[in-house]
Amino acid sequence: MPVIFRHKGYRFFFYSNEGNPREPVHVHVSRDGIDAKFWLWPEVSIAYNDGFNAKSLRELLIVVENRRHEIERVWNEHFGSAR
Repeated sequence: MPVIFRHKGYRFFFYSNEGNPREPVHVHVSRDGIDAKFWLWPEVSIAYNDGFNAKSLRELLIVVENRRHEIERVWNEHFGSAR
């Protein structure tokens, strides 16, 4: 499970086995046993949330929006071109 980066104690990552067929580009975020998943395209959106409060989700959305090209680059380096 490649970790893309860490930010304020949050771990941004994806799994090496992201389904068959593979799901579209996304990122998982985890901290203190809580996690969420964000789709990157066509716009950054929450795929699921398992415990983050609204304030944390807003902060995480901004981080993912600001770094989604980096996230997609790492995804493509790992899996090959996704879009």
